[in-house]
Amino acid sequence: MFERFTKSARATVTGAVTHAERADAESVTEEHLLLALLDQHSGRASFAIASLGLADRRAAVEADLVTARRRGGLTRADTDALADIGIDVAEIVARVEEIHGEGALDRGRRRGPGRRPFTRGSKDVLTKTLRIAVGRGDRFIGDEHLLLALTACPGVVADVLAVHGATYETVNRALYGDGDGDGDGDGDGTVPSGV
Repeated sequence: MFERFTKSARATVTGAVTHAERADAESVTEEHLLLALLDQHSGRASFAIASLGLADRRAAVEADLVTARRRGGLTRADTDALADIGIDVAEIVARVEEIHGEGALDRGRRRGPGRRPFTRGSKDVLTKTLRIAVGRGDRFIGDEHLLLALTACPGVVADVLAVHGATYETVNRALYGDGDGDGDGDGDGTVPSGV
C-alpha cells in the first residue's frame, strides 16, 4: 500500500515516526499522524488545515491532545458516558496524578531506542486512507486522504479535530468544495459507507 502514497503522504507517515521517537513513545499513534500533518506546509491537507484555521490553532490542538493523554486516552464520549453514571474522570485523573505524578495515565511511554510499531488505531487510519482514495476513484493516496481518515476514525484525534471544526464533512468541503466530492457519488458530504 505504501507504494501508492504520494510524496506528501509518505512525508506525513515518516514524520509521524519522528514525532513518536521525539516523544519517546512506545508506538506510532493517530496523534503522531495528526502532528505530522500539521507540520506540512504544502499539499492538499495543508490547504484544508489552513482554510479550517487549524494551523493557527495548533497550540490549542496540541493542548487538547495532551489533555486527552492525561485522561488515559478516553474520548469525550467515554468521559460523558462515565459522567452519566456518576464517575468524574477529571477528579480521578487529579487523584492519580497527585499520587503518581502528572501524566501518570499517559499510556504508551517507553524507555530507550528502537523501532516503534504502529498502533492498531494508526493502522486503521492508514487502511481508511486507502478506502477513501478508492471511494473517490483516486489512483494514489495523498495527505488529504490521511486527514479525512483521521476525522472518520472514531477516537481522541477525531474528537479533538471536531472540537476545532475539522469533521469529515468540513474537511471534505475544504478539499473538494460543495460539489460531489465525498467519494460515494451522492454529494451529501457524509462518510462513504464502508469507509
